[in-house]
Amino acid sequence: MGSGQVTDWQGKHVTVAGLGVSGIPAAKVLHGLGAVVTVVNDGDDERARAQAADLEALGITVRLGDGATLPEGTELVVTAPGWKPDKPLFTAARAAGLEIWGDVELAWRLRDLDGRKAAPWLAVTGTNGKTTTVQMLASILTAAGLRTAAVGNIGVSLLDAVLGDEPYDVLAVELSSYQLHWAPSLRAHSAAVLNLAPDHLDWHGSMEAYAKDKGRVYEGNRVACVYNVADKATEDLVREADVEEGCRAVGFTLGTPGPSQLGVVEGILVDRAFVENRQKNAQELAEVADVNPPAPHNIANALAAAALARAYGVPAAAVRDGLRAFTPDAHRIAHVADVDGVAYIDDSKATNTHAAQASLAAYESIVWIAGGLAKGATFDELVAGAAGRLRGVVLIGADRALIREALARHAPEVPVVDLGRTDTGAMLAAVREARTLARTGDTVLLAPACASMDMFVNYNRRGDAFAEAVCELAATDG
Repeated sequence: MGSGQVTDWQGKHVTVAGLGVSGIPAAKVLHGLGAVVTVVNDGDDERARAQAADLEALGITVRLGDGATLPEGTELVVTAPGWKPDKPLFTAARAAGLEIWGDVELAWRLRDLDGRKAAPWLAVTGTNGKTTTVQMLASILTAAGLRTAAVGNIGVSLLDAVLGDEPYDVLAVELSSYQLHWAPSLRAHSAAVLNLAPDHLDWHGSMEAYAKDKGRVYEGNRVACVYNVADKATEDLVREADVEEGCRAVGFTLGTPGPSQLGVVEGILVDRAFVENRQKNAQELAEVADVNPPAPHNIANALAAAALARAYGVPAAAVRDGLRAFTPDAHRIAHVADVDGVAYIDDSKATNTHAAQASLAAYESIVWIAGGLAKGATFDELVAGAAGRLRGVVLIGADRALIREALARHAPEVPVVDLGRTDTGAMLAAVREARTLARTGDTVLLAPACASMDMFVNYNRRGDAFAEAVCELAATDG
């Protein structure tokens, strides 16, 4: 097929790897374009069989329980983003000289299908903060009167966005490292890498490979590559990127911004990148108080979103209005309740150490509820950085011993309650224990620094359990 635009899909033999939120839409779209589609899937459970039946009713071939074998006659492979690059199916595809696309690559290739005007993409990636930043960006773009949507890894299909009937002016696109790995020809209008910390290394194989895949988001950018001044690795990715002539590096910082940066001055978010005479001038965009919640890492998210919006030409007033209108998703530094002068904060979305570090930095005196599945993480740096803020710690989950050992090394004076439980009822016990450790003015913070699947279906259910436990505590007090 080569690297050019595919204009005639009729009769093309395409293998789609994986069912689910990306594989099923891809299979349906390709089938609708006239391709001969075969879906392969590792699993063969009840849910997969139901999904297969729906696809087979359309005339799509589905092979369950066999995701390793490349179907005969395959001319292109389209993969779900989570499939690891070393799978035998991909080894066979590469040996046959076939291209392997992800759902993002497919959407990018189809964005101007039938001569439709393709909306430019403002892309966001990073280890943490992607979803919040993309939602902030969409809110700002909407405030500017633009037709937009937050799409991609946020859970909204890019294929639906680019092929649907809604005529968008611009798209706010969240991209994971998995998606970027399989999107070689993506060229965004502007893009941001928010931060880089070890994550998904079992999939990528190394930190270097993970960073390289994140850096793909900058390739071919036309207007701005937005990076985090406090995270040199993101700036390094900008330096390494091959961009269009005239594309600029634009930094964001929680400090006073230099030229070509956005930052904070006396409680005001300011722009020194998209103004005339940026050596001397700055444009006020919004107040820190307009950011919800105004935790440091969330202010950084707001600055990154503002930078992308300004790169697209959005006026300053729309940045302010969009940030004011933005409401964060549940389980992201969400205030649940105040009980006896103690604030209870749900940041169940803090599923890795980098996210937990940002959450812990937002409060002065903390009773920390932590633990779960560590995913190979270590906790020494996290604990050492937070030790001075910890009133006490309550540990739950399968890998809590790793955190307990780090606490013993770096915060030996901090009281620790190790519940030794991995059942869902442990959350109520954890909240009760946290209450006994907290004092008036403290914050009880659920920021587990671990994944949830040892105890809960997902981080949402873990956060719900925390909120339910806090509400029960408040009702008891009442």
